[in-house]
Amino acid sequence: MTARNINTASNRAGTARGRRVGRTAAAGALLGTVTLLLAACGGTSDAGSQPGASSTPIRGGNLNFAVSVDRGCIDPQQVGNNDAIAVARQTVASLTSQDPETGQIVPWLAEKFEANKDATSFTFTLRSGATFADGTPIDAQSVKTNFEAIRALGAKATLGSTYLSDVSGITVKDPKTVVVDFAKPNAQFLQATSTFTLGLLSPASAKLSEADRCAGKFEGSGPFTVKSYTVDKEAVLQRRAGYSWPASTNSNKGEAYLDTVTFKIIPEAGNRTGSLQSGQIDATAAISAADIKLFDGNGFWKETRANPGVVYNLYSNESTPKLKETAVRQAISKAINREEITKTLLTEADRPAKGVLSHTTPFFKDFSDLLKFDPDGAKKLLDDAGWKPGADGIRAKNGQKLSFSVTYWQSPKEVLELVQQQLKAVGIDLQLKFTTIADVTAAQAKKDYDFSYGNLTRSDPDVLRTVFGGDTARGGNNLRSALPVDTTLGDQAAALDKDARQKLVDQAQEALIKDAHSIPLYELSTTISASDKVHDLKFEASSRLDFYDAWLSK
Repeated sequence: MTARNINTASNRAGTARGRRVGRTAAAGALLGTVTLLLAACGGTSDAGSQPGASSTPIRGGNLNFAVSVDRGCIDPQQVGNNDAIAVARQTVASLTSQDPETGQIVPWLAEKFEANKDATSFTFTLRSGATFADGTPIDAQSVKTNFEAIRALGAKATLGSTYLSDVSGITVKDPKTVVVDFAKPNAQFLQATSTFTLGLLSPASAKLSEADRCAGKFEGSGPFTVKSYTVDKEAVLQRRAGYSWPASTNSNKGEAYLDTVTFKIIPEAGNRTGSLQSGQIDATAAISAADIKLFDGNGFWKETRANPGVVYNLYSNESTPKLKETAVRQAISKAINREEITKTLLTEADRPAKGVLSHTTPFFKDFSDLLKFDPDGAKKLLDDAGWKPGADGIRAKNGQKLSFSVTYWQSPKEVLELVQQQLKAVGIDLQLKFTTIADVTAAQAKKDYDFSYGNLTRSDPDVLRTVFGGDTARGGNNLRSALPVDTTLGDQAAALDKDARQKLVDQAQEALIKDAHSIPLYELSTTISASDKVHDLKFEASSRLDFYDAWLSK
């Protein structure tokens, strides 16, 4: 489950500025009252830029791109981890797109869209001529079929099912017009329609088994199709003939420039570094922090963007007695030195958490004053709560040690090892349990854990409701406990006025941090490292990779 402003090459800057002016004007005419729902992404440009090569793209070639893990699924409506998303995103188009620089929602498959005054009803008018890879027209009925199929997937549609959880009806008005109605105001929905998880598959593909869809047997609506997929080895995408309905956020207006993109699964970090240095791969977003500087010049380039959404957190299981204690959770948060984590272990572009949301998320606000490193304050909280240091330095109360475990699958493990040391310094024992994604998911379902660890990427603050809200229809929260922010999170999702929504999002974040329901650590970022022959490999607004404009020089 696992988004920074981009420094673009000088040869693209003027073109990008021109496109941006046109897109903003067009979007303003389409969004009406819904323009109030979005705020500009925060933050400043991050390190890295692509080489200034010929402005004329060259068609052809295969781009070899390395990813680190394969979960055995590339269905865009079922995947949730970044490596699988990198593959799946290229195969589907969405109703809308989101400008990565402004946060504005702009047309894609829908040439026009509008919401009613209370954001309970959204009408999409589809563009003419777009088709699925099997030749079926992309029409209003196919949108209805897709959204109903996503809802039927339930929890297997990790993200999409939450975006559609409050749908009360989907109506086909005519072949080009579909209306999606919600039972209550839903300020987040337009942004949701820009995501890969609500990308459209052909109606026939929606009827396939979940396993067949995971195996890549689907037909999508995007610029690439699945040529082959071998689990734990590679996924090969090929250019789709006749594709000519890009989002207005892309510069390419016809078929993809690349013939194929081969995603190679290379689990070991050192092997990814060696493969890029030797030319066995052309690019990757999975170079270790220790090696990232190797690809800053010398025939390579790198570009980084912070993932919007909820930053990397320790999620406490508050149904357990010790973690029900607010003072214990607060002490854990105070004992963590977030600056040390980023400066010691991560890249120069990575940032310590300044709130529950990343700085590239619309409606971001800096809450770093509430996340200061304060080991003395942590010790006092624990002393006052009756947790006294034992002979081994670990605190205990009523014969029970202040010991926890964190169940995780992510890398680098060094982050949690450093947190482990920081907590030990105030008398808290944290044991690390590295396992598989499946085992982590199973442990959460059974409430058989103390802490889980992770983030969730989305370029909308409603991601807070997905992670911390208690609505069982949306999957419940990671904390296994009803939180006092449930009402606030629901209210922000219904707020149509930008200032009103900002206030509610701020209230929710502040409450989550003050009582340490959220224990933020650092912002996840994505860094593309690539050979100089790779051009225009870009980030979407959610820091997902976009290969549609990408091309290779000779």
